Amino acid sequence: MSYIVIKEAGCKGCSYCVLACPRKLIGIDQSRINNLGYNPAVFTNNDAAPCTGCALCAEICPEVLIEVYRKRKKAGGRK
Repeated sequence: MSYIVIKEAGCKGCSYCVLACPRKLIGIDQSRINNLGYNPAVFTNNDAAPCTGCALCAEICPEVLIEVYRKRKKAGGRK
């Protein structure tokens, strides 16, 4: 399972990451405003369609505020 971390304090709410996510796991939080005066993007993982770690959101972010983490699979007994 993968997940992302968005540095919300620097987010300008451009929504590029929202549009780029094929699983629709990113949204704009309309209930909060960051220190820059913008509604930041937030990650909402969905167990039915979890994050695949494709990193499209990180690639498109103009402020480079998204980090992608992928859980490594354990070795299957190969020597």
